Amino acid sequence: MATWDDVRRIALALPETTERGSYDDLPAWRVRDKMFVWDRPLRRSDREALGDAAPDGPILGARVPDLGAKEALLADDPAVYFTTPHLDGYPAVLVRLDRIAVDELTELITEAWHARAPKRLAAAHRAGAA
Repeated sequence: MATWDDVRRIALALPETTERGSYDDLPAWRVRDKMFVWDRPLRRSDREALGDAAPDGPILGARVPDLGAKEALLADDPAVYFTTPHLDGYPAVLVRLDRIAVDELTELITEAWHARAPKRLAAAHRAGAA
């Protein structure tokens, strides 16, 4: 399954991506200073809200295009994707990094990048020019 090294390699391969600490000074990847994936360990309030369903292990936060995409991922594979009340109404999912295949992680990170990249940069990337 996937590791932080995979996240770093995939994210940094995308145009104009930088790695810089998030609010908690944990690893986060940005395109033109807009965060698209980040290390997101569960907080105490998350663990309380999730109860026994709170996962152990590394957790990746990932931006998604919209709330519909979020709901689709959550419904598609709840063993991998989940959310917390903190993210209610926000287009992002949490990912059990040790349960996602690298090819699926690549797709997720690329879509997260597209959700945050400027339109022209994203269009150039889709066209293979970036």
